[in-house]
Amino acid sequence: MREYTAQVNSGSILSEDEMRQAGQQMLAEETKPEEIREFLIALHTRGEAAPEIAGLVGELLSRTANIDAGDYELMDVCGTGGDKSHSFNISTAVAFVLASLDVKVAKHGNRSVSSKAGSSDLLEAIGVDVNVAAERFNEVIEETGLAFLFAPAIHPAIGRLRDVRKSIDTPTIFNLAGPLANPIPVTYQVTGVYRKDKMRPMAEALVKLGRKRGAVLHGAGGMDELSLAGDNHVILFDENGLTDMIIHPHDVGLNVQPIEALRGGDAQRNAEIFRELIAGKESAYQDVVALNAGLALYVAGRVSCVAEGVKEAKRSLSSGRVEAVYRKLVAQEVSQ
Repeated sequence: MREYTAQVNSGSILSEDEMRQAGQQMLAEETKPEEIREFLIALHTRGEAAPEIAGLVGELLSRTANIDAGDYELMDVCGTGGDKSHSFNISTAVAFVLASLDVKVAKHGNRSVSSKAGSSDLLEAIGVDVNVAAERFNEVIEETGLAFLFAPAIHPAIGRLRDVRKSIDTPTIFNLAGPLANPIPVTYQVTGVYRKDKMRPMAEALVKLGRKRGAVLHGAGGMDELSLAGDNHVILFDENGLTDMIIHPHDVGLNVQPIEALRGGDAQRNAEIFRELIAGKESAYQDVVALNAGLALYVAGRVSCVAEGVKEAKRSLSSGRVEAVYRKLVAQEVSQ
């Protein structure tokens, strides 16, 4: 482990193969926690590079069960966490909106790490299965357009690093690699990051991992979602390369709102917000979910611009279509 730490401390960028080997050592039971800690801190201090992120994702995926996703073109929407905004579970709600508009979503999520309620905490509170069994994946996607995959069940080896990661005051490369380690080979991905300087390496890593089209974003106010607070920075990527863009709420017909208006609470409070949202209640929560869904619809090629996507998302929320997806998912859970 220390040889890789020394390489990183010297300024060298590890290749994908080297990072996979480093990942193997980190996940090995015999590796000392202090050596892992030193390596993670060294990476964070120098700044994680695309080959390192992609290499760690590759190692994580090599340890997961293969889930056959059929011929579906699937999307994942998620953030790295670590932004300390304590916002409502925006990307989880976005997944329901996308499914209501015929974009099939394989959402890879986790419990709370730094917030009061993570994606899986909210889903459990609203009665949705947080970990679709591999053999039921195609059935659930076909029936509802949306399946959730519980990251700790997929990547159990990461669990042994929990104490090491918690002993470090900053996010680590696992915060960057985790959201990209979906065991389903998704075609499209929208990922938010907690720091602007992480955007480009994340976008480059997604390209290395074979995503057809996607976006990496850093929201106004430091959020790992598009925010209503001001300018949001986005890197779009496709077969033509990487493109920088800025999205301001006014550009897509939305009002500016402070970060505080997007705050969530514990799982029960977030479940209450979610139910109001799918019932069509107008609020800052509805606006921010529509904003993020609008970008995802654009990435998936369903609309010609983000503003059009925002309108489509708002219509779906107001019409009851999003609530219908939720009802189908709960019915699937009951019928198992």
